[in-house]
Amino acid sequence: MTSAAAILGFLAVALGAFGAHGLEGRLSPDQTGWWETATLYALVHAVAAVAVGLSKRGGPISWSGWAFIFGAVVFSGTLYAMAIGAPSWFGAITPIGGATLLVGWVLLAVGARR
Repeated sequence: MTSAAAILGFLAVALGAFGAHGLEGRLSPDQTGWWETATLYALVHAVAAVAVGLSKRGGPISWSGWAFIFGAVVFSGTLYAMAIGAPSWFGAITPIGGATLLVGWVLLAVGARR
């Protein structure tokens, strides 16, 4: 999990930089907002997943890390795609990623109580 989280963190930084420099002036304000939100959520959840992975705990805590990774890929991925011109129906997929991120936080809380 820690390797997958590190890759997610790398991609978040790389895509954030690309958005700020490579796409500067090419995106509408809405598209820029989607790109920035995608980068923020991917990076935050990559760090959370790294922490979970380094804890080497199983059960709900381990599942929370995977939920963070999967959720960030879906949530951020659909936002990145829409920002560069994917069909607007991608926006219907985005909440699946967001809900998975929320599940990850619930699993982390449940696991922390053990």
